[in-house]
Amino acid sequence: MIHVDGSKQSGSGTVVRFAVAYAALLGRPLHLSNARARRDKPGLRPQHVAAVRACAELCGARTEGVEVASREFTFAPGRAIRGGRFAWDIGTAGSTTMLALSVIPIACFARAPLVARITGGVFQDFAPSPHHMQHVLAPLLERMGARVEIDVVRAGYVPRGGGVVELRVRPVRRSLLGLQLLEPGRVRAVSGIAFSSHLEERRVSERMAQVCERQLAAAGLECRIERTLDRLASHPGASLAIWARTSGGCFLGADRAGARGRSSESIGRFVAARFLADRATGASCDRHLADQLVVFGALAEGVTTYIVPRATEHLETNLWLAEQFGARVRTDARRVQLIGLGLSRANTDTKPR
Repeated sequence: MIHVDGSKQSGSGTVVRFAVAYAALLGRPLHLSNARARRDKPGLRPQHVAAVRACAELCGARTEGVEVASREFTFAPGRAIRGGRFAWDIGTAGSTTMLALSVIPIACFARAPLVARITGGVFQDFAPSPHHMQHVLAPLLERMGARVEIDVVRAGYVPRGGGVVELRVRPVRRSLLGLQLLEPGRVRAVSGIAFSSHLEERRVSERMAQVCERQLAAAGLECRIERTLDRLASHPGASLAIWARTSGGCFLGADRAGARGRSSESIGRFVAARFLADRATGASCDRHLADQLVVFGALAEGVTTYIVPRATEHLETNLWLAEQFGARVRTDARRVQLIGLGLSRANTDTKPR
């Protein structure tokens, strides 16, 4: 059994989610203690419970202690990882995209494709936008050998939730392939989506997009942001996401959700400034993609290398956790290198569990 102390590094839900994913894929029973010990409300929240249970469903795991507020639990994976159709409801406005990130690494090695509908919050702070995942993370995972798609079926915002995303994963043929992102290249054009629900009269999509486009134009970048006016959500809300592919084949993005007291103009300025700040460092990915790639590089065959804008708490946590499960990590200034475990689909069916 692998023991993971959830109070280490960020002491956040990141440790919970990806420790379970590694355990499921490597066939190693997991005991996790001090779950989310450094957060204001320690212990598992509904979104973490939903994520662990979803991972358990994929690999036939037995669990103990996976309840709201629990500070420790065990997770004993079954023998095989299955695909198929699933429906997971967080029951609150907890992040659907964070749950998706929890199960994607496992689904990459499933026996069959996965289609899952996840209900909860869709656009919120401290969680990736589904638009960022679809246009920044997914193209790189396809380069590594897995096809991942995530679509917004119905938007949902804090505090009510009620949103739905659909996740589709086509597994790798054999292994994930190492990824080399060492030539940042130039950004020639930027795309984006200004998404708002029930806010037509206030012109929220237009205002977010206009300010962001102007900020990027002032920096010499052409930017085209799609204005989306949504009426399917049960309550008002908004999100802005932008992304670009560089001439070196790298991807950068930035996003921000709406919130009470946060003006459309401030969202546009924030997203543009975050994108430009990461680009100015000469990085080959943005600050959020930097930590999202770690688990896939750790599982891959070969070496994954990329240049990050800066070291963040989430990046350092993910690198630390990858090492706990056997991946080798090297960092030099802003360069991250992962020597992967070389996991294959055959391993996930034959490894003792």
